[in-house]
Amino acid sequence: MGVAVEGFTESPFTALGRTYPVYRRGSGPAVIVIHEVPGLTPLVAQFGREVADAGLTAVLPSLFGEPNRPMTAGYAAKSFFGACVSKEFHALALGETSPIIDWLRELARHEHAVCGGPGVGAVGMCFTGGFALGMMVDPVVKAPVLSQPSTPLPVGRRRRAAVGLSDADFAAVKQRVAEGTCVLGLRYSGDPAVPDARFETLRRELGDGFIAVELPGRKHSVLTEHRDDDSVRKVLDFFRERLLPA
Repeated sequence: MGVAVEGFTESPFTALGRTYPVYRRGSGPAVIVIHEVPGLTPLVAQFGREVADAGLTAVLPSLFGEPNRPMTAGYAAKSFFGACVSKEFHALALGETSPIIDWLRELARHEHAVCGGPGVGAVGMCFTGGFALGMMVDPVVKAPVLSQPSTPLPVGRRRRAAVGLSDADFAAVKQRVAEGTCVLGLRYSGDPAVPDARFETLRRELGDGFIAVELPGRKHSVLTEHRDDDSVRKVLDFFRERLLPA
C-alpha cells in the first residue's frame, strides 16, 4: 500500500510494465490530475478534492516524489533532478513524447471503463503540464488542461517553442481539435518556465481550439502554490461542461 492521503482511497495501477500508486476520490466521470514537481503535495490533493466536489472522480497518480509531503525548496530540487534523469520523462527532448504519457493513456482508458461518462478529463501541472496534451491523442480524453506546461525545459529557442510531443502525436492532437475538442492552457505571463513562444505555438497550431488563460505576474503554480481562485473555477467549469450531463 502507498502513503495515505486523507479522503482518498489508494491502489496501484499497472500498465506497460510500470506500476504507480493511484489515489481516487468522488464519483462520476474521471479526471486524471497529474501532479507537479515535487510530487503529490497536500495542495495538489486539495485541488483533487475540489474536482471530486464538482461531481467528478478525481484520479491522482503518484509518479515521483512522496505522496502528501509538503513543498520545500530542497524537496523540489531533489525531485526535479530525479524526474529529469528518469527515462520515463523526456525533460529536454525535442520531437519526442515522454514514455509516461503512454501509461497515462492506459490509466485514462481504465478509469473511463470504471467511471463511465462521455470521456475523461486530464490536467497536468508544471513538469507534467503538457502531458494532458499527449493524452488527448486517445479519443477517450475529452477535456485536456495544461497548467504552466514547463517541458521540454525552455533551454534554447526551439525548446521554448516546443510542446513536448512527437510530430505524429501533435498531428493527432490537431486532428482532435479540428473535430471539436478544446484545450485549456494556463500560465502566469511572466513565468520564465513557460515562455511566450510555447503558448504562441499552441495558438498558431490549434487556433480557436486553444483557450489561453494568461495571468499577470512572475508566479508559477496556477492551481496550487500560487493559486488563482478564478482560474481554478475555470478549470472545474471546463471539466463539468465537457464531462457531465446537461
